[in-house]
Amino acid sequence: MSSMIGPDFLMPLWQANRDAIEAPVRSFSFPRFGRTFEDRAYQMGVINLSRDSSYRESIALSLEQAVRRARKMVLDGAAVIDIGAESTGVGTARVDAHGQSSLLLPVVRALAADGILASVDTYLPEVAEAALAEGAGIVNLTGRIDDPAFFRMIARHEAGVILCYTPGEHGRSETDPPSRDELVEAQRRYLEGASAMAVAQGVERIWVDPGMGVGYYHALPDGPRRIRHQVEATLQAFRFRTLGWPVCVTLASPVAMFADEVRSAETLFAALAMLSKVNLIRSHEAARVQPVLDTQDIRLDLS
Repeated sequence: MSSMIGPDFLMPLWQANRDAIEAPVRSFSFPRFGRTFEDRAYQMGVINLSRDSSYRESIALSLEQAVRRARKMVLDGAAVIDIGAESTGVGTARVDAHGQSSLLLPVVRALAADGILASVDTYLPEVAEAALAEGAGIVNLTGRIDDPAFFRMIARHEAGVILCYTPGEHGRSETDPPSRDELVEAQRRYLEGASAMAVAQGVERIWVDPGMGVGYYHALPDGPRRIRHQVEATLQAFRFRTLGWPVCVTLASPVAMFADEVRSAETLFAALAMLSKVNLIRSHEAARVQPVLDTQDIRLDLS
């Protein structure tokens, strides 16, 4: 039996979706932060302010730790710093809007003062608006918001948004996903509709994220089934380029496969994301992942 990650899997996928491989995606800038995003891969480094985060090395327990980690990730190559205050892990504590804001806003203010482009990972509109007012440049929207006023608010701040597919209302809903055969179409329908609404309200900076399992990892405990899903989701991400917007994915870190070397897992998934022409790679391991992204500057001639 052939390996899943190999020509026997990739060639039919690429041939059937050649239009997506060749589809152009929009470029845009954040002048306030001196950042321009073109059709290439950039890294988004993660800071978790929740003690419940499963990725222990990404947790910052104080403002000073968060700022130090952000500065280090920028030096390591991250173009965006993504800050979250609530874990999406099964069984972890929920954090209300006040609790999220009290953790997020001091970090956002500090990073804005440093000129660092920060994203806030939230599905609560009031948290997103408060963070943008304090200097965040992007909302990593891990939930479904169908209110045009929310996207008008993003446009008013000249901010960006990452539209992330979740099968339920948000990343904590624990709603079972569509079947494996139906998932890509369900992701496409949501992302197409959400991006159209955002554009209609004046948003000009959008990434589409098909979701690496946010909101349904309860149905995929760490093991062979989840790993298969994560690999397939990463390798299929290029198909969403046909929406015209750059694609974002979160890198997987399966303990079941990597065990004691789990901190190296994201380098493998970064390589898969590069094969899938992903534009924004959300990573907990900036120093390990950036050399993989730097390979895009190598020009090959295999003739």
